Amino acid sequence: MMITKRTFIPLIIGLILFSAVLVTGCVDETPAEPAKEITIGLVTWDCAIASSHVLGEVLEEAGYDVTIMGVDAGPLYAGLARGDIDVTTTAWLPFTHATYWEEYGDDLDYVNENIKGEARIGLVVPAYVTIDSIEEMNGVVENFDGKIIGIDPGAGIMTATENAIEEYDLDYELVASSGAGMAAELRSAINSEEWVVVTGWAPHWKFGRWDLKFLDDPKGVYGDAEDVVTIARLGLKEDQPEAYAIIERFEWTGDDIAEVMTAIEDGVPDKEAAQAWIAANPDKVNYWLHG
Repeated sequence: MMITKRTFIPLIIGLILFSAVLVTGCVDETPAEPAKEITIGLVTWDCAIASSHVLGEVLEEAGYDVTIMGVDAGPLYAGLARGDIDVTTTAWLPFTHATYWEEYGDDLDYVNENIKGEARIGLVVPAYVTIDSIEEMNGVVENFDGKIIGIDPGAGIMTATENAIEEYDLDYELVASSGAGMAAELRSAINSEEWVVVTGWAPHWKFGRWDLKFLDDPKGVYGDAEDVVTIARLGLKEDQPEAYAIIERFEWTGDDIAEVMTAIEDGVPDKEAAQAWIAANPDKVNYWLHG
């Protein structure tokens, strides 16, 4: 076919349009960058609230849209295993959350210990209580009104306390409550100088507020000192490598977290308490952000 001036111009226009379609198609097929979104799951314990908000503020500084989701312990681990939750900062291992780790551990990423060897659980009493061991509790049942004040059902410390009641043959009722409810009962008893025994853990702001002691546990039901561990869903490292690197470097001390917990307990909003700690610790936070 002979190309004349009349046919040449439309042909060129057609080729340009066709090329534009091809280029547009290539652009549309380019994979989009993953959204910078992170979901932090927590059980609403004081320590979890403090660490989750600190890490959340740091991730927001790095440009991430952070959602903090409060759930019970069982749904937290199940959500991480399903991939519905990206990370949690307060797995207590190897003892307190052993049951959950046994059930879900194969589907979770053990990232790191963010507080090493400073965590402890057990039965806690005011220092003025005149017994020092769980073995002595049956001799003073009436002093404690036959009750151990607990926290939320399903928490690892509640399971451990049920085991302690059985192992020590304690004539006590374990009363389920919440972290806040337990602290309120403790405060009320101390203000009246009455005896009270609660399911307790450290680090926690209550040890800075009142003179308390753990009851000795000669049978080792509550385990030894343990770590507070950051756990992530499988695949987070590949999906969000920048965020994962920050999460992996997130490590602090019992004193650090106690500062944030105490501020929150004193009435400072969670976010503001986290921001204040971050502002006071620039070197540590800069390492988390940049290594």
